[in-house]
Amino acid sequence: MTQHWKYVTLDNAVKKGSSNISLNKIQEEMGEYPVYGAKGFVKNVSFFQQEQDYLAIIKDGAGIGRVSKHPAKSSVLATMQYLVPKDGFDIGFIGYFLNSIDFEKYRNGSTIPHIYFKDYKNVPIPMLPLEEQKRIVAILDEAFAGIDTAIANTEKNLANARELFESYLNNIFTIDGEGWESVKLKDISTKITDGVHKKPHYVENGVPFIKINNLTAGPGISFEGVSYISKEDHELFCKRTNPEKGDILITKDGTIGIVRIVDTDVEFSIFVSVALIKPIDKSSSPYLKYVLESPLIQNQIKPQGAALKHLYLRDLREYLVPLPPKEVQDKIVEELDSFSVESYRLESIYQQKLNSLKELKQSLLQKAFSGGLTSKPDKLIEEAVA
Repeated sequence: MTQHWKYVTLDNAVKKGSSNISLNKIQEEMGEYPVYGAKGFVKNVSFFQQEQDYLAIIKDGAGIGRVSKHPAKSSVLATMQYLVPKDGFDIGFIGYFLNSIDFEKYRNGSTIPHIYFKDYKNVPIPMLPLEEQKRIVAILDEAFAGIDTAIANTEKNLANARELFESYLNNIFTIDGEGWESVKLKDISTKITDGVHKKPHYVENGVPFIKINNLTAGPGISFEGVSYISKEDHELFCKRTNPEKGDILITKDGTIGIVRIVDTDVEFSIFVSVALIKPIDKSSSPYLKYVLESPLIQNQIKPQGAALKHLYLRDLREYLVPLPPKEVQDKIVEELDSFSVESYRLESIYQQKLNSLKELKQSLLQKAFSGGLTSKPDKLIEEAVA
């Protein structure tokens, strides 16, 4: 905090308001006044709860702490809370200030997270003349507009890099040449099963217990932050699975369709959310991994528009796999390995840029509310968006 600024607590700057509106209460409602939820506009109704422009913050469920601005004569659902600026405070200034707060510090609940105004109402906020507040808002508006444009372009580039690789995968596996055949996955595997169906007893040191998060952190299997189970539990659980080098893992609950090859000799067990495929010919595992990652299979696992959050083993076993001669498989893998390395390099660059742009936003907010934002930081923004 700057010594020459006067600070007050947040509850001196905003008036808290609660909503009692739920979706089931307004299903039959019609009118001209909008109701908003965590994901934006919900519908129009015949009433409103706020007479003036206001801010709303998500207080329950996913996205807690996310702040949005809404027009006068509108309302929000009960999962959100009204924060109306008091006299002497600009709504844009309050909005940016709220975005500078780390609401994770005020999180309550594990299954359904909540934040309560009573927990963060004493956060100190600068009490500046309205002209100074508006000056800071104007600087941040311009800076954030440039950053948001850069974020949108980077996200588009990231999506394009992923789509290009998926298109390449799709084209390769729609080729049908001499010696190609279509076989069910179960017919070229000795076993297709899933992991432990009950929660094991965790220990401080033991055998790694692989879950979905260990398969989504990078291109391989990550043992960072892994949980451990006893050797006795591992031997009991592994009677069904027994993952070995060259086997294939695929996530089947929640984040489904992530494919990894077991490329380690380290013994481990797998949770029920992960399926295991044991190919008859493990030298074909790299080829099968790419087939499973291709739109040919992924579009069956995650059909467009479906809310599917589970991959059933019975379906996995029946998927048809295009199987060319072994020398063609090896050539395809060689081409895709090369393409994959370049695609992953581009994705890493774009993801790093996205992270930097989001960090820049937080850095600007911290400067704005500590007296360090004297003018638009053009150089920082130009470097970030380049």
